[in-house]
Amino acid sequence: MIRFRRATEQDFPDILRIQREAFSAYLSAYEVTAWTTEPLESVKLDAADKVILVAESEGIVVGSVRFWTVAGVCVIRLLSVSPAYQGRGIGKGLMREVERMAAPGTHKFHVCTMLRTARNIGLFLSLGYRPESLLPTHYNKLDLICFAKYLEEPVTLPPG
Repeated sequence: MIRFRRATEQDFPDILRIQREAFSAYLSAYEVTAWTTEPLESVKLDAADKVILVAESEGIVVGSVRFWTVAGVCVIRLLSVSPAYQGRGIGKGLMREVERMAAPGTHKFHVCTMLRTARNIGLFLSLGYRPESLLPTHYNKLDLICFAKYLEEPVTLPPG
């Protein structure tokens, strides 16, 4: 059974290991060393002002995600699942937990992934996220696709 909870400082090395394993799958297509070599201090800094969740299976950390809310927008980053546990719904579970735990007043969820990652794109689409923007040559010259999911319909101005 998978359990989701807030990360503790003791989880940080496991979070980095899982992130390194998960992002290493993209080394041949993308420059992902920012995520495969992230220092422990960076996770500690994120923990000070963001929520970090982990997924556990039989007491072993097998996935994580970080998020925070700014002006009603929940920004989701670094969703990572250990390759040995991928395809079991853990990524979906982490995303659903983010949505459940989002700050009161959240009206939009925002997440980006590398453009040529069909599996990641499929995951976000299956959860009701819709493509919102492309960010060509963004972080480390990566091409990213960003998705949004609205809790309430965005306000649009009438034509004219």
